[in-house]
Amino acid sequence: MTPEQQQQLVASAREVRANAYAPASKFLVGAALLTDDGRVFVGCNVENASYGLTICAERAAVCAAVAAGARRVVAVAVVTGLADPARPCGACRQVLSEFGPDMQVVLAGTGESELTTTLAKLLPDAFSFDALEP
Repeated sequence: MTPEQQQQLVASAREVRANAYAPASKFLVGAALLTDDGRVFVGCNVENASYGLTICAERAAVCAAVAAGARRVVAVAVVTGLADPARPCGACRQVLSEFGPDMQVVLAGTGESELTTTLAKLLPDAFSFDALEP
């Protein structure tokens, strides 16, 4: 991922964060994915009164990408309203690994700092369909 692509991803995640629906937690999250063909897909968290039906921004972005035919993600940016960047939850890490176990992860908050890491560092030894083969 180029520095320009990283800037675009973070900007896209910041922009879509404003659309998040979080009446219970007030914790707005935006995510932007970069696919292997250069497309960017965004998602925001959507809470539900039945808390288990809430969807995180990262998984919403994955759903948008898959609906458009994407199958490989090379990077994701996640932006929250915290001063220090927050990490994706475990469910999001697992779903992201399905589409890019070695993807770059850029985490940003309201401050100037950004944390860049990899999904493999956030989710070592991820479960995959390979584990289901006899």
